[in-house]
Amino acid sequence: MIRTHTGGYCQARKRLPTEMVSALTRDVAQAVSSHTPSKWNWYGRRVKLVDGTSITMPDTPESQAVYPQPRNQKPGLGFPICRVVGITCLSTGLLLDASIGPFNGKGGNERCLLRLLEETFESGDVVLGDAFFANYFFMAKMQDKGVDMLMQQNGARARVTDFRRGQRLGSKDHLITINKPKVRPDWMSKDAFLAAPETLTIREIYSKGKVLVSTLTCSKTYSKQSLQRLYQQRWHVELDIRSIKTTMEMNTLSCKTPQMAVKEIWVYLLAYNLVRLVMVQSALFAGIQPRHLSFKHCLQLWLCVLSAKLILDKHQLKMLWHLMAQQRVGQRPGRVEPRAVKRRPKPMPLMMKPRATLQAQIRLHGHPTREK
Repeated sequence: MIRTHTGGYCQARKRLPTEMVSALTRDVAQAVSSHTPSKWNWYGRRVKLVDGTSITMPDTPESQAVYPQPRNQKPGLGFPICRVVGITCLSTGLLLDASIGPFNGKGGNERCLLRLLEETFESGDVVLGDAFFANYFFMAKMQDKGVDMLMQQNGARARVTDFRRGQRLGSKDHLITINKPKVRPDWMSKDAFLAAPETLTIREIYSKGKVLVSTLTCSKTYSKQSLQRLYQQRWHVELDIRSIKTTMEMNTLSCKTPQMAVKEIWVYLLAYNLVRLVMVQSALFAGIQPRHLSFKHCLQLWLCVLSAKLILDKHQLKMLWHLMAQQRVGQRPGRVEPRAVKRRPKPMPLMMKPRATLQAQIRLHGHPTREK
């Protein structure tokens, strides 16, 4: 007898170990990254992108206790929200690792979550990130591991940048020495603070209204123009986040407990990596780079295969790769778009009181007259 009850499915989801799903996500990324062509790398080095985002979940007491809503929202008007920091591969788009924490409170900011992922970086890697990650102790830790960085200068530091000082390498391109902060951060142990180097030599570059900071100090090997072009590719991590949150619809979770919400995130990330795996195979088959393929196009083709419950043989799999490689994304260097939307939202007011309070008012007085 066919039944519509989903209790069995929900029980099966609860039994699925979160650690297994997260380990599979990392293993897929590691297996693919270790077999990609060296020509996909930058100067023979792997480039890893770092960024964070936030995700909301259903408003339940359990989720509010672990992932509380923003402090500026009144009780009953907001949703539990968590922060996710991820590391993706520039050449393949695969998610190498991620950490999840509360949006508010201790250990919830992006720097704290990134510190949990430091083992993901290996000697010879290059890290791309925005200004929030360009702090002294992270740069010192990466240099100690043999990892180089290219990030936008921290806002407070950028205001005092003077290209007339330091060792000049070119027009608005110089080396400077910065001193270790005198105050030990709360998260850092005394031994780690004392072990950190007293100074760091970094490179500062002016590029299109921004000051970039890097530990790639050799101007003969890494020219200013090559670093500028590399930093422009940091935007790929924003597109990766869009693919996960918007295209795969992870922007709002559906699970109602914090444990299941974390599991739901990792299932999304595993599915994302599996799509990227097929994209890498398609790129190798077509002789192009994975970043030239459309993620949404490849996802739609793969969903068609899954919905038809097809078991592809070798010939059919090559045909799938061929179809995926037909749709290419536009190569538009220097593209600039306004941070605004053209389509107007529906003229519905914001909920400024808890839902139960508004429901009681409607039962008593009816729906309010809409203002013209």
